[in-house]
Amino acid sequence: MKINLLIISLTLLTIVSQAQTQLVKNLQAGKAQTLVVYGTSLTAGAGGHAWVDSVSTNLNNKYNNNLTVYNAAKSAMWSTWGVQHLEDSVISKKPDAVLIEFSMNDAFLNYKTSRELAELNLNYMIDRIKLFNPDCEIILQTMDIALDKHAADRPELTTYYDLYRQVAKKRKLLLIDHYPHWKAILDKGKEEYLKYVPDGLHPDPDGARKIIAPYVVEKLMEGK
Repeated sequence: MKINLLIISLTLLTIVSQAQTQLVKNLQAGKAQTLVVYGTSLTAGAGGHAWVDSVSTNLNNKYNNNLTVYNAAKSAMWSTWGVQHLEDSVISKKPDAVLIEFSMNDAFLNYKTSRELAELNLNYMIDRIKLFNPDCEIILQTMDIALDKHAADRPELTTYYDLYRQVAKKRKLLLIDHYPHWKAILDKGKEEYLKYVPDGLHPDPDGARKIIAPYVVEKLMEGK
């Protein structure tokens, strides 16, 4: 009986280990790791810093402060800016893993970024990072839902989120898809959603810590 329980325990540990991201596996092995988060004000703003800092604290508490996190995102930017600043903002940090989210502003009409251009930009960033370091783990993120004027300025946002899903699937990258969680909150009513996203676009620090950060940690730990 004890032998069977030991076998089961070892099997479960193996499954968990295989499922984790390489980032987490390396942290567990005691290796120092560098994570760069790259994207829009959803990562660069107050709410962005809240979820990024929460993720960093959580993982460093688990893994002996072996994780360095750089927040290289910038408010009001989109994937064309991401391509233009990839070298100084991301590559120069020599990352072991990069989290990318630009869909919210790629969908912004004023930036005139077609879905095709957004895809071209995203694939360029992936290819360039992989050229720098083939082992660098690239993780894509979809974010929250825009309301009112912000929604009118981004009428095809879900199309741009679908692009990230498709690229992640095609290139076998981890996708952290926050959209369903925000949709579940919005389905409870606009007033409920605004408790977490007061301006209809940017989750506030408390909302980001409650909704975004735990799921990022969960997906990094699961690796799928």
